[in-house]
Amino acid sequence: MTLYGIIPILKKEFREIWRDPYTLGIAVILPLILLFLFAYSLNLDVKNIPLAVVDLDQTAESRAYTQALVNSGRFVLVYRPASPAEAERLLAQGRAQVVLIIPGGFARALRRGDVAQVQTLVDGTFPTSARVVRGYVDAVNDIFSARLVKQRVVLWEQSGRLPTSPAVTVVPQVRYNPAMRSANFIVPGLIAVLLMAFPPLLSALAIVREKEHGSIQQIFVSPLRSWAFIVGKMLPYLLIAFAELALLFWATLFWFQVPMRGSWFLFLLASIPYAVGTIAIGLLVSTLTRTQLAAMLLALVLTMMPSFLFSGFMFPIFTMPMVMQVYSYLFPARYYTKITYDIFLKGVGPDVWGSQLAILTLYTLGILILASLRFRKKVG
Repeated sequence: MTLYGIIPILKKEFREIWRDPYTLGIAVILPLILLFLFAYSLNLDVKNIPLAVVDLDQTAESRAYTQALVNSGRFVLVYRPASPAEAERLLAQGRAQVVLIIPGGFARALRRGDVAQVQTLVDGTFPTSARVVRGYVDAVNDIFSARLVKQRVVLWEQSGRLPTSPAVTVVPQVRYNPAMRSANFIVPGLIAVLLMAFPPLLSALAIVREKEHGSIQQIFVSPLRSWAFIVGKMLPYLLIAFAELALLFWATLFWFQVPMRGSWFLFLLASIPYAVGTIAIGLLVSTLTRTQLAAMLLALVLTMMPSFLFSGFMFPIFTMPMVMQVYSYLFPARYYTKITYDIFLKGVGPDVWGSQLAILTLYTLGILILASLRFRKKVG
C-alpha cells in the first residue's frame, strides 16, 4: 500500500515540475553552467599582465631588457608612455598593472661594467597577484643579468675584477597598497559581494511568496500599475540594503582599519545605483519563477556567484580568458567593485571611475524597466 501511495505523489510532483519550465531548466542546465563557470574562471595563474614601459634611455640595451620581459610570456606590452607621470596615470586608471621605468644612462652603466638600476611600479590592489608579478620581474631580471655577466666574465678575468653583484638591479615599488595588506583588498571587495547576496534574495522571495499564497491575484485585479507595484515592493528592501551598506562601511573603516584615500561621500553616492540594482535583480527573478526554491536558485546564479567570480574580487579579470572577460560585463558587481577599489585604495575621482558609474546606472534602469515589463499586471 505504501508503494501505491507514493506513486501518485511522484506523478503529481513530476507534473508540477514539467509545468514549470524555469524550475526544470534550472535543475537541468544549472549544474552544466556552474561547471563551465568554475572551470574557466578559477584561474590562479597570473598571465597577460598589462605592462607599460617608460624607456628614458632609448638604447639597444634598454630595448633588449624590455623585450626580455615580453618574451617571458607573462607580460603584454600595451603602452609606451613618454614620462613617468603619464605611466602613473595609466596605473591609477587600471589600464596597466606594471610600469617599468628604465632611466637614462642604463646602457652606459652596463657598458662600464657597473650595476644598472631600473624601477618597477606594481599595482598592489590585488596583493596576491602583486607578489606573483614581483616574482616574475625578479626572475626575468636574474636571467637577463646572468646572461650579461656570462658575456663579461672574460673581460672581468682579464682585468682581475670578478663580478660581485648582478648587472641589473630592480627597485620595485608597490602603489595603492604598499604593505600589500590583504584586508585592504578583501574587505572593500566584500562590500560589493555582500550587497549582492541578501537584498536581491529578499526582494525575489517577497513576490514569489505572494504567488504561492495566491494573494498576488488581488494585485492583478486592482487598478495599480505594474511599475507602481514594483517600486512599492522595492523601497522597503532598498532601506535594508542601505542599512547593510552603512554597517559594512563602518566595519571597513573602523573595525578593519582600511584606509579610505578617496571621498566617502562620493562612495556612498556611487553606491545608490548599485543598491537599487541589486533589488531590481531580485524583482526580475521574481517575475521569472513561480516557487521560492526556484527563486533562491536563480538569485544565487545571477547575484552571489557572479559577484565572487566575475567582479575582480577573488581573481583579477585580466587573467581570465577573453570570453570570460566579456561575460563579466553582464554583472553589475564588476563595475561597483572597480569603483570601490578606485575610491578606497587609489583615491581617484570620477574622472577615472565615472564611466563605470554611468554604465552601472544604465544597467540598473534597464533591469527596473525589464522587471516592470515582465510583471504581468492584469488591468481590470
